[in-house]
Amino acid sequence: MGNRLSKIYTRTGDDGTTGLGDGARTRKDSPRVEAMGTIDELNSLIGVMLAHDMPEELRPVFATIQHRLFDLGGELAMPGYTFIDDGDVTWVEEVLDRYNDKLPPLKNFILPGGTVTASYCHLARSVCRRAERILVHMNESDPVNAPVRQYVNRLSDWLFVCARVLNRLNDTDSEVLWEPKVKAPD
Repeated sequence: MGNRLSKIYTRTGDDGTTGLGDGARTRKDSPRVEAMGTIDELNSLIGVMLAHDMPEELRPVFATIQHRLFDLGGELAMPGYTFIDDGDVTWVEEVLDRYNDKLPPLKNFILPGGTVTASYCHLARSVCRRAERILVHMNESDPVNAPVRQYVNRLSDWLFVCARVLNRLNDTDSEVLWEPKVKAPD
């Protein structure tokens, strides 16, 4: 790994740019930096989830996800480097399948909510979806490694499934089902 930061502020970003791992500078509002920041935000939300009550069996799953998200951010910060690969995508799919298979089939949409940890999981899912949209936008002009996009897509699915798991482990009635407005006949 490169140099470690010993001084937190450098003043080099005062002009609205930030340095990438390859030495290039880019605008702080570029899609790449927006993607990096959103992945960082997602990782922080997972840290908040881990600070709350959670089944012990899920803690190593989320610890692994945090490490992969840090790798993913590193890949975005260092153009030309690849850290996320097909194996990471497969791992998330396997975790997702293992937990989803134990859940009853959905018959309604679910509103974000339930337990505190499940609610944070829903929030993390929505941030993950935003990260995916930014990566898709970025890919139009600045190619993004396909497994990165796939990983983020599967991760949002996992976060949805995990919110359901967390609610069911707490109380089978804590899932909040959507009650659509019934339109009055004309």
